[in-house]
Amino acid sequence: MYRLCSSRYERAARQRGWQRIAGIDEVGRGSLFGPVVAAVVVLNPKRRIVGLDDSKKLTAARRETLADRIREHALAWATAEIEASRIDAWNIYQASRQAMQAALAQLTPAPDFLLIDAMKLAVSTEQQSLIHGDARSVSIAAASIVAKVTRDRLMRDFDSVYPRYGLARNKGYSTVEHLAALQEFGPSPLHRFSFSPVREAICWGAAATQPPLPLGIGT
Repeated sequence: MYRLCSSRYERAARQRGWQRIAGIDEVGRGSLFGPVVAAVVVLNPKRRIVGLDDSKKLTAARRETLADRIREHALAWATAEIEASRIDAWNIYQASRQAMQAALAQLTPAPDFLLIDAMKLAVSTEQQSLIHGDARSVSIAAASIVAKVTRDRLMRDFDSVYPRYGLARNKGYSTVEHLAALQEFGPSPLHRFSFSPVREAICWGAAATQPPLPLGIGT
């Protein structure tokens, strides 16, 4: 049983001499639709943000509020996404790692210590992987919130393009509503065809005839 989300890992890293400590997390790994999104956040130790926790434990409204505060007060933050076609080509684990590394590459100045949710990255920066890190480290929690809010907004945008699947409500996950739509209409071009519920829908459902993706969505 883990203790409450806190800054103890950040404090321990600073005691060892690290200064720019980044939390990294991703969201959307289990979704059937769209990209996996990663975020990296370097919190300002002088600007405490109250209420940071695993994004899954927070209401949507609370996540939105906290995401605004994180973007306003953090020393640095960035997001990156890996689209469904790359997930199908690589597998979701490698796509998640690539999203994290792409987000990390955008930070200036670069962090000197990484706290990562259950992952090791192929970078030279000193790093610590924490199981359930988004519920243990405030930096990873901040990254999980920014990533979740970013991806949820994408899903709302995609819902207007592919309204059959209820993406604004289910965020691409395998709800009863989403699975029923897949069986009735078949998958869209942005579904993850390497995931079994989508593959099965190709056999059972009609091929989806959807409008092309508008410019500015998912880019």
